[in-house]
Amino acid sequence: MREVGSRYLHGTEPLEQRRLSRLNDLINRASLRELGLRGGERILEVGSGLGQFARAMARAAGPAGRVLGIERSREQIAGAARAARAAGETRLAEWRQGDALELPLRRGEWGSFDVAHARFLLEHVPEPRRVVEGMARAVRPGGRIVLEDDDHDALRLWPEPAGFTPLWHAYIRSFDRLGNDPAVGRRLVGLLHETGARPRRNTWIFFGSYSGSPDFAAYVENAAGLLRGARPAIVEGGLLTAGTFDAAVRALDAWKRQRGAAFWYAISWAEGRRPARPLTAARRSRP
Repeated sequence: MREVGSRYLHGTEPLEQRRLSRLNDLINRASLRELGLRGGERILEVGSGLGQFARAMARAAGPAGRVLGIERSREQIAGAARAARAAGETRLAEWRQGDALELPLRRGEWGSFDVAHARFLLEHVPEPRRVVEGMARAVRPGGRIVLEDDDHDALRLWPEPAGFTPLWHAYIRSFDRLGNDPAVGRRLVGLLHETGARPRRNTWIFFGSYSGSPDFAAYVENAAGLLRGARPAIVEGGLLTAGTFDAAVRALDAWKRQRGAAFWYAISWAEGRRPARPLTAARRSRP
């Protein structure tokens, strides 16, 4: 998702759309388990992307629930609509084009949702606090604000492919160059607190695999695709030469066939609740 005032590092080209779709296949079940929907929830998905997780939440919420997905990218909304049609699920969720920094909710929708959820969004916006503030305003008193995002320092590969450390460090630095935070995952509880929500829980969602597992290649291919999507920012930004970048990605591709290899990562996950008192009090207390 690309927001006003920021540049989304990976773009929305077909290869990136396919990578995102495969990524959803790898993580949606674990995210849904942590979310713990009971049925009947009204859910706001901020940065809904291709809509796979929005539809998964809609299935869990059941016919009495409602899912509204907010996404700025027209390409992603079109992809979400195509995927929903192909799955015979066109009525499961509603898609609405809009900016996460200025949620396009109607007057009667503010303060009406049971859950507001965002995943892999805050790392790509220059003002993540504004996004969380909007999510907190969107839920009813007692409603849940659920944040899932990356802290890119958490990644470990063993044995490490040749050239991977400088490649990954360059990738992290490319976020800084765009004014975004590649370590926003460690800030999720703080962001909930700063926006007036009451933090209730934080945890990790393990994202990893090992050589010999049926899904190991998919994890490695996702990482390689992630890096390839950031190649222009890394190479044109002078963070690595083209030759160094390409050699490191080739080594990563080959690594997925190495016996004894392991991929270790974890997605940061935090939940807060909107208090009964007005949220404006929290805003007035900003430093």
